[in-house]
Amino acid sequence: MSDDTLSHHDLAHHDPADHGSGAPSADGAGTGAEAVPTRRRVLALGAVTAGAVVSIRPALAQTVGSVLNCQIPVPDPGRAGSYIDADGRVVPARTKGAFPPSTRPFKGEEVKRAMANGSTLPGVDSERSRAYVKYIRRLQRGQGGFTCFASLQMPRG
Repeated sequence: MSDDTLSHHDLAHHDPADHGSGAPSADGAGTGAEAVPTRRRVLALGAVTAGAVVSIRPALAQTVGSVLNCQIPVPDPGRAGSYIDADGRVVPARTKGAFPPSTRPFKGEEVKRAMANGSTLPGVDSERSRAYVKYIRRLQRGQGGFTCFASLQMPRG
């Protein structure tokens, strides 16, 4: 008897609840004994499933890493040179009381930390950081940094 089929004894004591209903298989190849999975099929399915788990985990880790390294420019490139007021709104350059644009984009990790615990964004004082965070919270689809900001809002499992 080969390793890839069930014995006659196994087929005689076949329990439909354990192996299926005895109805035609998904590929329509027959009923009864033909619908009972062979050891080879079960092992192959297990190997495919294990391979998927092994390949998904690194992809998830890479996704989390890329979210924390994504960048949010303040303001977005379409409004470069504009200032940010204390409420996070984009205003014309040199508006009194508003802050000049950031000299560099902020990484997702920096923004996430500032939003979570109120820490300041790197390289700026606390007032400017609060204004920049308010600006970032106002980002909408189509603006530079929106995708990064949106990905920071997604729960991680």
